[in-house]
Amino acid sequence: MEFRGIMGGFYRISEWIMRLSVINVLWVICAFPFFLVGLLLLQAQSTDQVLQSFLLLAILAPFTLFPSTAAMFTVARKWLTGEEDAPLFKTFFRGYKENFVQSMVGGLIYALLGVILYTNFRFYGSQTGTFGILRFLVMSLTVLLMISMFHFFSIMSHLHMKLFQIVKNALLITIGNPIRSLSMIVLNGVVIYVSFTKFTFLIPFFMGSLIAVISFWHFNLIFGKLQEKQQELANKEAEALAEQEGSDESGDGDKAAVQALEEPEHDSREFGHTKKE
Repeated sequence: MEFRGIMGGFYRISEWIMRLSVINVLWVICAFPFFLVGLLLLQAQSTDQVLQSFLLLAILAPFTLFPSTAAMFTVARKWLTGEEDAPLFKTFFRGYKENFVQSMVGGLIYALLGVILYTNFRFYGSQTGTFGILRFLVMSLTVLLMISMFHFFSIMSHLHMKLFQIVKNALLITIGNPIRSLSMIVLNGVVIYVSFTKFTFLIPFFMGSLIAVISFWHFNLIFGKLQEKQQELANKEAEALAEQEGSDESGDGDKAAVQALEEPEHDSREFGHTKKE
């Protein structure tokens, strides 16, 4: 039964509220040890307790938070590529299983980099003069790392690629598309800020799923532009091949052009092939 008018609008809104909340709850459940330690961190009253909690979070994140987040991005990818009615539980746990190893190893890499940046920030934060200024560089690198991490999950859920290709392309997309990347991190930052300071009920029900949707939406725009550029380049190469054959061999030239169009673009090896389920 399909509702129309105002009732149809309310139905669609309630449907999306249900989808976002279900995926967010699954995300929290699958990463429960991480969130439990995070809750303890909020209640820490000494510097030693804070440092111990941060260290434990860094250890737990690759094995809990990263696989769970990869699964959540898999569902967000379905929604934003036209499959709004994809089964939630099946899609989530399939994404969890398929991306577990890559997300875990990627989580270890990001956790290690995060610990290094945090250590450097604390060191330079206690310095004065030139060394004190370096903490702003560390902060900039931290923002860059966070943005690339969101792209990391989007690429993993959307393309068939090896782990280090995913990490490399996440960094390249971050650097090569600063406006989209900054827009994404600002919106995600607003969601996180509002969730922790204004409406804490968003954390277990909407925070993660909203971040996944925002992040993949931005990535999908960037990826679409890259595909357009690749197609334009392929068309130019095909036209050049056709012209080289000359008017006397137009038939052979047309054949070469068609073959060039049918071949994968040269950048497809770099950006992988889209996942199809």
